[in-house]
Amino acid sequence: MSLALVYSRAQAGMEAPLVTVEVHISNGLPSLSIVGLPETAVRESKDRVRGAILNSHYEFPARRITINLAPADLPKGGGRYDLPIALGILAASGQVPDTALADYEFAGELALSGELRGVHGILPMTLQSRDAGRTVVVPDANAAEAALVTTATVHAPRHLLEITAHLSGDQELACPATGHMPRTAAPLPDLADVRGQHQARRTLEIAAAGGHSLLMIGPPGTGKSLLANRLPGILPPLSEEEALECAAITSISGRAVCPDNWLQRRFRSPHHTASAVALVGGGSNPRPGEISLAHNGVLFLDELPEFDRRVLEVLREPLETGRIMISRAACQAEFPARFQFITAMNPCPCGHLGDTSDRCHCTSEQVQKYRNRISGPLLDRIDMHVEVPRLSFRELDGPTGESSEQVRQRVSKARCIQEQRNATLNSRLDNRQIGACCQLDSGDRRLLQQALEKLDLSARAWDRILKVARTIADLDDALRIGTQHLTEAIHYRSLDRR
Repeated sequence: MSLALVYSRAQAGMEAPLVTVEVHISNGLPSLSIVGLPETAVRESKDRVRGAILNSHYEFPARRITINLAPADLPKGGGRYDLPIALGILAASGQVPDTALADYEFAGELALSGELRGVHGILPMTLQSRDAGRTVVVPDANAAEAALVTTATVHAPRHLLEITAHLSGDQELACPATGHMPRTAAPLPDLADVRGQHQARRTLEIAAAGGHSLLMIGPPGTGKSLLANRLPGILPPLSEEEALECAAITSISGRAVCPDNWLQRRFRSPHHTASAVALVGGGSNPRPGEISLAHNGVLFLDELPEFDRRVLEVLREPLETGRIMISRAACQAEFPARFQFITAMNPCPCGHLGDTSDRCHCTSEQVQKYRNRISGPLLDRIDMHVEVPRLSFRELDGPTGESSEQVRQRVSKARCIQEQRNATLNSRLDNRQIGACCQLDSGDRRLLQQALEKLDLSARAWDRILKVARTIADLDDALRIGTQHLTEAIHYRSLDRR
């Protein structure tokens, strides 16, 4: 027949919309035209496809070839359409049977020799192909990534000839290994490496248990970055559903998905010179930024005041909603961004304000100007603020604290309590849930009211103090928030007005 249909998928944010590659061969002067909003890489595929077909010992039809990528209003980019276009030409010219094409979805870039090269965004395609009930055929370079979807049927050939032999019934394609992937990831940094800083360790545990954001303030070299880097080690591993979502974000960003550590929570620490686009994502073809790459994990911003203030302001909405919408003239893309926000800063420009060494010579105006680089609305969205002071020699030479494994057990238990009670972490409670599970007796309500008036805190701070207090109570396995839980939570907001 002179018309063939081959299924593939595009990449549009986190989605992989279906693309039908329609190939029609008719009489006329030899030509090949591609329609359906193809970008440059797609238009150039005709030369790669011609070379791959000829070098695979098939005939390239010397007739008029029209290729339509439907739907026509969806932009198509990249080399992922090389393979379906080549198969469509071979099927339309009768060189391979087209009877089984409807059961498959294809994606892959072709070398001139006919070998298949890997492409980005295979994991979202595999997930949606599975839901559509079709078998996925991707290059061998993408086999490990596609095999993470254990419920999908995936073939990963190395050459175009392997696929044509399978479609002709001459040789079956082997499926990549599925099921349990290797999970021998490198060990994460251990909290036992941190000496002293008992208050900061306690705050880190509370932040991990409830998913709370945290600001650490202290002189240089007191262990702020050391503590932040050990947060993933005390968090429970990702569920398979969460891990697939995170791996899909990694895939569409153009980064390799490593099966060895795909269940570990991501830790992203961009440099303070990062732009707003680097943080939230963007580009003419929108890609995820650091906040989406940290989804279900940790985003750590060290030297917080050194970031451009306009860059920091773009974090305000994602911190509340857990998502980021990137709008461009030609398209829109929405990415998840439910990250745990951890930050660190010095108390003053020189870093030694309040230090026992008495080395700070910053004026009050310099200190205020330094701290004003962080806006009030952003600071108000950070649940807990803690001081990380300089340690004495006795503390540095003292015994090590608990290991990450010991702390993780308590964190996991507290998170299980939260999931059973509200099906979400305490940091994500809405107003109705706060009213239901963060009730205070009359004395504690007066205590909280006095604290907010004295510290001049906002209504948002009221809610966040209650959420933190609820987490502290969960760590104590307490049914109700007690006075000791509330006072500790208030203490973590007392740096707001210093």
